[in-house]
Amino acid sequence: MSTETSPQHFQAASDELQNKVILVTGAGDGIGRQAALSFAQCGATVILLGRTVKKLEAVYDEIEALGAPQPAIIPLDLKGATQQNYLDMAATIENQFGRLDGALLNAAHLGVLSQYVQIEEDLWDQLMQVNVKSQFLLSQALVPLMLKSDHASLVFTSSSVGKKGRAYWGGYSVSKFAIEGMSQVIADEFDKTGLRSNCINPGATRTLMRATAYPGEDPKTLKTPLDIMPNYLYLMSDASIGVTGTSLDAQPK
Repeated sequence: MSTETSPQHFQAASDELQNKVILVTGAGDGIGRQAALSFAQCGATVILLGRTVKKLEAVYDEIEALGAPQPAIIPLDLKGATQQNYLDMAATIENQFGRLDGALLNAAHLGVLSQYVQIEEDLWDQLMQVNVKSQFLLSQALVPLMLKSDHASLVFTSSSVGKKGRAYWGGYSVSKFAIEGMSQVIADEFDKTGLRSNCINPGATRTLMRATAYPGEDPKTLKTPLDIMPNYLYLMSDASIGVTGTSLDAQPK
């Protein structure tokens, strides 16, 4: 294991996540895809959760090509999933793998950037369903399973607008404030257990969501998902045991 524990400069060993079972949501592209690949490269068995089977299969093939542990695929649309879907999924993971050592709850919906008073109720509801309610139901289903591991890590993807509200970011900003609070509540409730809960704010990263929010921005000026992976590897590795209730900035200023 690396002795470097600064999250932004963490250098994971090739076997850093050996024998760990880790779930990644939004694993089909962007940060989720890269996290799945990076976790697998460090020895983890990765469970790929996402909406689009074709994208998940592509990531599955990439992991297989690395010679990493065989991953698994769980197709699930967070917009329509029910509490029972999440409970069944947790039971399936337990039956197949026996445990869950880590979970990166990364999937999110951007919604429409608009003036606050012009946010439409149905769009607000869709955003809260994917970004808040699904994260609540999913983490609620996973926590009992994760408590069976000696050291389990739950990681939520946050945002800078989840720390300071920003004009026109409306529902997305509010949803990420909720995620920060959710992670802190879990961290405080399970502080005396082996489960730790943290957030990562990836910052300006070269993803489709970023391009949608900032269409005039040159993506080449942004860090790639691979560039910010040290933070994710740090929180999933045993190097971060004892670190809980925090929110890391992947690109601190």
